[in-house]
Amino acid sequence: MRPATALPRTQAELTAWHARYSEAAIEPELPVIDAHHHMWDRPPEHYGLYELLYEFNQGHDIRASVFVECGTMFKQDGPEALRPVGETEYVNGVAAMSASGCYGESRICAAIIGYADLRAGKAVRPVLEAHLRAGGGRFRGVRQQAQFDAQVGSMARRAPPRGLLRDPEFRAGFAELAPLGLSFDAYLYASQLDALRDLALAFPGTAIILNHLGAPLMIGPYAEQKAAVFQQWSAAMQRLAACGNVTVKLGGLGMAGFGFDFHRRDTPPASDELVAAWQPYISHCLAAFGPERCMFESNFPVDKQSCGYPVLWNAFKKLTAHLPAAARARLFHGTAQQVYAIALPAPAPIDLGTALY
Repeated sequence: MRPATALPRTQAELTAWHARYSEAAIEPELPVIDAHHHMWDRPPEHYGLYELLYEFNQGHDIRASVFVECGTMFKQDGPEALRPVGETEYVNGVAAMSASGCYGESRICAAIIGYADLRAGKAVRPVLEAHLRAGGGRFRGVRQQAQFDAQVGSMARRAPPRGLLRDPEFRAGFAELAPLGLSFDAYLYASQLDALRDLALAFPGTAIILNHLGAPLMIGPYAEQKAAVFQQWSAAMQRLAACGNVTVKLGGLGMAGFGFDFHRRDTPPASDELVAAWQPYISHCLAAFGPERCMFESNFPVDKQSCGYPVLWNAFKKLTAHLPAAARARLFHGTAQQVYAIALPAPAPIDLGTALY
């Protein structure tokens, strides 16, 4: 067991760690859209097209993917507000390479979620329009990390101010999304779920996608309060589910903040172990939001610290094995395809009128 204070494994260390345990992909015929991953160049760490191709070619049928901002390839000059457009330019280039068909049938980065500081209010509109131009028809929305908890602070890359979601200037910028057909990916902690509900109620015409199940923290002062954390989180998620403009990404459970500590083990976990640990969280989201408002995500390479890509999707498939085919189609590709307007040559669009249960 690695000590809690150990630094995250490097990509080379992760390769060696994952070699200690592997699983063949189950149900390889089930089409998948990976609704959330990142790419970055942060020397000496690199995770880009070829690393994603390696993940996608390990047996699961990954038809497409959604890139979510991670602060990579920002421009080094020009107006500060426009520098994040460099990330969209970079990702759209990768998407264009994938769309050529030279790298297989998967459409990597078929949808792009970028970053813009919505605290600029109405002045953010030119930034959003620049993202749309740079995205080659793939830009779908923004994410502005909001995670903050009074007990643990923020582990965000760009630490947000407290109360971001209720800030008047942020909301003025948020109001610019829907007129441009853009959505908002929300990353926050469970203690902020009611603030997100207030935002969703104030802007019912804006699609909001909650990342990582609303991140119920189980570290630090919460490590010995896991039952209470689950109770508070599940109640807040139930309240949020009343907002019809909110969908949820099922994933991110491999992050250290969830407190499962798989990343500290000497051997990676098997999919059955992930199922046992994650089932209460996945089941609650499915019961509250329904398959039509849930989608699976890998959150790679972040979650790679806790498990391998084939093992992750095996766990998701086992967690939903009891559901009807139509419900599973929504979870594994249909919801993401609809929410992010992803055009694919296959599979054929599912019949949204089909009973999900």
